[in-house]
Order: sequence, then structure tokens, then C-alpha cells
Amino acid sequence: MLYPTTLESKLGFDTIREYLKESCISSLGQDYVGKIRFTDNVQLIDKLLRQTTEFKQIVQYETDFPSSNYIDIRPHLSRVRVEGMALTEAEFFDIKLALRTIQECLRFLSKREEDNTFPFLRELAGPIAVNKSLADAIERVIDDRGNVKDSASPELASIRRRIISEQANLRKRLDGILRQARQNGWIPDDLNLTIRGGRLVIPIAAEHKRKIKGFVHDESQTGQTVFLEPAEVFDSNNEIRELEYEERREIYRILLALTDQIRPHLEDLRKAVNFLAQIDFIRAKAKLALQLDAVMPKLSERPLVDWTTARHPLLHLSFQKQGKTVVPLSVRLDEKSRILIISGPNAGGKSVALKTIGLIQYMLQCGLLVPMADYSEMGIFQNLFIDIGDEQSLENDLSTYSSHLTAMKQFVIGANKRTLFLIDEFGTGTEPGLGGAIAESILEDLNKSGAYGVINTHYTNLKVFADKTAGLINGAMRFDGEHLEPLYQLEIGRPGSSFAFEIAQKIGLPKGIIDRAKEKLGSQQVNFEKLLKELDIERRVFSEKNLEIGINQRKLAQQLAEYTALKTRLDNEQKKLLNDAKQKAKALVQEANQRIESTIREIKENKAERETTRQVRQELERFDKKELMPEVLVSDKPAPVEEEFETDNGAITAGSYVRISGQSAAIGQVLSIRGKDAEVRIGDLKSNVKLNRLEKVSRKVFKDATDVRDDRPRSQGVDMNEKMQNFSFNLDIRGKRGEEALGEVDRFVDDALMLGYPELRIVHGKGDGILRTLIRNHLRGYKQVGRMEDEHADRGGAGVTIVKMK
Repeated sequence: MLYPTTLESKLGFDTIREYLKESCISSLGQDYVGKIRFTDNVQLIDKLLRQTTEFKQIVQYETDFPSSNYIDIRPHLSRVRVEGMALTEAEFFDIKLALRTIQECLRFLSKREEDNTFPFLRELAGPIAVNKSLADAIERVIDDRGNVKDSASPELASIRRRIISEQANLRKRLDGILRQARQNGWIPDDLNLTIRGGRLVIPIAAEHKRKIKGFVHDESQTGQTVFLEPAEVFDSNNEIRELEYEERREIYRILLALTDQIRPHLEDLRKAVNFLAQIDFIRAKAKLALQLDAVMPKLSERPLVDWTTARHPLLHLSFQKQGKTVVPLSVRLDEKSRILIISGPNAGGKSVALKTIGLIQYMLQCGLLVPMADYSEMGIFQNLFIDIGDEQSLENDLSTYSSHLTAMKQFVIGANKRTLFLIDEFGTGTEPGLGGAIAESILEDLNKSGAYGVINTHYTNLKVFADKTAGLINGAMRFDGEHLEPLYQLEIGRPGSSFAFEIAQKIGLPKGIIDRAKEKLGSQQVNFEKLLKELDIERRVFSEKNLEIGINQRKLAQQLAEYTALKTRLDNEQKKLLNDAKQKAKALVQEANQRIESTIREIKENKAERETTRQVRQELERFDKKELMPEVLVSDKPAPVEEEFETDNGAITAGSYVRISGQSAAIGQVLSIRGKDAEVRIGDLKSNVKLNRLEKVSRKVFKDATDVRDDRPRSQGVDMNEKMQNFSFNLDIRGKRGEEALGEVDRFVDDALMLGYPELRIVHGKGDGILRTLIRNHLRGYKQVGRMEDEHADRGGAGVTIVKMK
């Protein structure tokens, strides 16, 4: 059920019909446009929408689909029903062209059967058939200019040959007479033979008309020229005329026979023409859908409104011409929130939103694609009721408010769970207090009926009622409270302010009037409107902040991904370098140990001969300088020089500090004594040495020698390898005391210098900047430190110090 009867014009669907008619090729499709009707048959709606969707693809991508000669031949077929009636050549020509178009459409669709495209259009074409023998018969008789062919019958061909022959003879004779008349000066040189009354005649000056015997058929408007048929060609013209009569009789006979041949196929031809009309109509719907960027949403048999980015069709077409875009509408009405109460300022877009919902729903249930996102879902309603605009009538003695109440009576009586109602300016037209109370009672009744609907209102009591009542939900047309400009965006979930005072202030109404109005209204209502305004402003601010946060989060995610990839690559490279260094260090240490063991063995075997011992020691030192230092030692300290140590004359016992005679580097500690042999630990090595080859040294000499040896390549290589495995270029000292932090920084920098790191990162936090200042002042005392700077703002800024080494 639709209410009122003027629903189409109120929603603007009559304009949609006009657009469709303009898109039709012929009156065939236009007739179907006039037959569009609202329906709640889901299967029919689905089929109509799918047909249009398929034709959208044809219009966009298929250039070989026929697009001409959609001729309405229904009047011709009606004449065929009359026995003894013969169609004219022009009528047969129309039928020929229409049948050719129908055959091309059927041929196009049949080719698509293999790849199973356009199934709904192929289903439409399924029962359509054009009798091939009938089409061939028409093709044999009617040529491509709409005339009967010479080959239509042997008699016609003979008659036309004779006509041509007689006309040639006649023209030859008249040319001779015309030439003679020119020579005599009776006819101007620029005049030629012409036809009057179907007969060839000569144009001749009026004063010379009696000089040639014949019959005058006509004269010019001035009377200075007459058109004369010479007497000697009377018989020839008569002969041609008689042949033309014979030709017309033969043509009529042929056309009558062809008409009789068509008569048995009238029903199939009517179906074929109807198919052509449907194709024209569906094409028009597809072309309109392309203009609207319309789609087929998901259909639901239950009542539902779940739309995303819906646009008012007529507004979209109008804005398209102006190069503007329509602000889209997103709305959802379901079983929990069936009735939407839209509030907001005047000229804020409430009425447009209401008409958008009504027109789009009506279009869908008329089988038209709709402008919205294709993942939207649309339900099917049985009833569509609207109350939009002023329906006052002098004839029926109806005021504006009376007309609204009349509509509300129909709504309350007819509303059910499959009803969609739309009400603009609910309850207006009478005293606001009374109108608001009546409107709330009607709304309560409509809610109990289970109907779905959208209502525009300014009444506060309806906003409060919607907030407290199940099945109802508030909505607001967004408004820029700072600049007092409408945004035309629907926000569901909260009521909107009318911004009456703000708009009055912007227009320039005196401040005193506005203040008095606020006093008269009462603090409760003013506070309510103020709260709505503040909520709108806060929502806009938080929306902008959320957008900014979203952008920053995306940037952070991208930088994190880049950092992770870079760190992974650096870690892999570091592991590779460490593994290579570890292998080299291990090989060098093994070789050094072998050299030391070999040296000790040679010393033993040569029984500490001084010259041999010195040569072996020098060879070992050369190996140290040549092999170990370039590969392992990372230090700018000079190579240690050989020193002379002071000996201690005391007896050698367990725990004494000793050196091997003649070897300044071989200083160690006696672990135990067994007879004439002593077990000595030299660095990381243990060895048995004869007591007479050992010299006792003081603890100070041992300590100095041990410090020097710690800087030597062999033992340093082992320490460096371990440090390289455990070292990180990032030091976090947040929360530590100054003295403790400086100690960690010193160890950190020493390790970095030893391992050769060019850049370090110290995390100290921002705070008051005390720890940062302390650390940076301390680092300036290192001559190896080149410069210091803050980390990038995205990675810690002033809370992190980057140390660049020289």
C-alpha cells in the first residue's frame, strides 16, 4: 500500500521516469517506463535488478549489441489481423528492420551461452523466436530502401523492364524535340525535361507554346513558362502510364500475399516486439544506473535499512552537471532500532535525508538500481507511507495541521511490521506544547505496531522519548557549531540541537532580544541546547584528533617495520662479522699457543742454552708482531718494549713470582715444587720448568708485567672475542644515580673503543636534564669522542644521546 496517491511526485520519482524516457531509443521502451509499479515481490525485484546489472555490463563493455531500429510495429501487426488487408512497402520495411534488430539481439545473447554470461537476459530471450522463413520472405521482397524488389515476381521484373525501355525511347524523342526548340530560340538553354502529372514534358516560353503541337499540363507561377507534352509522344506517355498501373497492381498482389504469410505468426511477432520493448526499457535503466553510479545492493526479504554512502539520485544528477558532489548518507534501521528521530537546525539537510530514504527505497522496489555502496543491505517493505510538505486544501477545508493529522490517521490504521513511514516536521502546524504531546502519542502507537520509519522534528520531548524508549533511536544532522554552517551529515545515536539562538545571533538579531528569549525559555531547555552544541563541537574535535592519531599510527607502523628490517639486517651482518672474527681469533690463538709450547719445548730440549733461547724468543716475538696484532688487537697503544726486570734473591717456593731466565715476557707464579721441577702458571698456560732456569721476582714486577701482558695481542684477542659476542651499542641508564651511571658509561665506552664501534647510543631519559648534562660533560673528557647529539624526535629526542667516535 502506498500513501498518499501523490507519493511519486512528492519523492521526485516522476522526474526519474522522465530521465528513463529520455534514455529510451523508441516509444517501445517509453511505454514500459509508464508501466513501472511498486512491488514487494522479492523474486521479481531480484530478477529486475539482475537484468539491469547485466545490461550495465553490456552498455559499458559490449559495443556489438544492436542499438538502432527499435521500431514499434505493433500498429502494423494490428492491421494484419484484418483479412484482405495488405501492408504498404513502408510498413513492411519497418517490420524488416525491427525483425533484424530482434534477431541480432537473440544472436548476441545466444553466443554468450557458452561462457554462461548474462543468464537473466538470456532467460528473458528464451521463449522468443522469429520464423526464419518469414524473415527470409520479407528480405526477398523488400530491399534496403523500403521498396519492392524487381525479383519479387517474374511479372514485376518484366513490367519494370518494359517501363525502362519505354522511358528510354520517350526521353530520346523528347530530347530531339527539345534540341530543335532550343535551336529555334523557343526554349532557354538552362531548361531541361521535367515531369508533370507523372508524364515527361518540355518547358517552353508561353509565347511559343503554339509552335509545338501538344497538351499544356502546367505553367510557372509567373506564367512565362508552360510545360508542354508534345502530341507525338502522347502514345508513349500513355503506354508508360499503363505499365505503371500494372506495376502497382503487381506490387499490391505481392504485398497482399506477403501479408497473408505474416498473419499466422502474429502471436510470435507480438512476443518478439515485446522483447524488443523490454530490451529498450532495460537499456534505459542501465544507462540511468551508470549516470547515478548505481549498484545492486544485497537484498533481504525482511524489513531492513542498512545503507552506506547512499546519495539522493536527483541531487546527484544535478550536482554532476555543476561539478559538485553529494554528501552521502549512511543509515541503519533494524529490529532493535526501527524508528529514527532526526533533529537539527533548519536547512541542515533533514528533509533531503528523508526524501533520499523514500526515493531510494521506492526505486529499488520498482526494479531500479540505487546509488549506494554495493555492500549495503536493503529490505523489502509492503507499505510505504510518507507525510512530506504542505497538504492544505481549500476544497476539502483542510489546514496544514489537519492534513498532517489525516495522514497520521492513515499511518496508525495501516502500519504493520512491514511498513516504512517517513514524516517531515512531525507535529508542526499547531500550538507547540499540544502538537508535541499529540506527536509523542502517535509515535508511541507507531512504535507498538512494529513499523519502521524516519521522523524529522524539532520537539525536545520527542528526542527525550526516543532516548528512553526501546525501538527508537535519535539521530542528528551535523552542524558546525563554531562557524554555524550545516555539514549535511547524518549522525545516529544522539539528538541534535536546533541552534536557534546561534543562528539568530549570526543573522544579527539584537542581543537583548536573544537574552530575553533565553530567559523566557527557561534554564533547563537552554542548558539542554547548550549541552547538545558542546557535544557536537567536542565530537568534531575528537574526530579530528582520532584522524590525526590514525595517521601517526600508520606512520609509526611503517617506521617500525623499516626499523625491524634494518635491525634484522644489522644483526645478521654483526653475527657474520663476529663469527668471522671469532674463527680468525681462535685460529690465531691456537697457533700462538702452539708457538709458545714449541718454544718451551725447545728451551727444555736445548737445556736453556742462552744463545738458542734468545733466538727462539726473538722468533716468537716476531710472530706476535706480524700475525697477532694486525688481526686481533684493536688499540692505539704502542707495542710494549722489552724491559729488564730486577730479580729477588730469595728462595723459590710455592706462590713465588718468577720468570724464565732470559725471557722478559715469561713471568708467572709457582703453583707447586716437585724435586728440581716447578709447576709454573704463565698467563693461561701451565708448564713444568727446572728450578735452575727460574729467577725470583718481586710482586710489583709480576703485577707490572701482568698489566703489560694484558695489553698484548694473545690475551687481548680472547677478551675481545668474548666482548664482541656480548656487546650492545645501546646503553640504558635510566633511573640510576649519577656515580653509578658514570661507572657504567666508562665501561661502555672502554668496550666500544676496544671493539672499534663508531657510534654509541646512551638512553638517559628527559626528566629535568640533570643526568643528560652529567653524562655529556663526562664524555667530553674522552679524546676519542668526536661529537654528541640528540636522537631523532621519533626515537627518543633529548632523552637519548648519540655519541659519535673519532
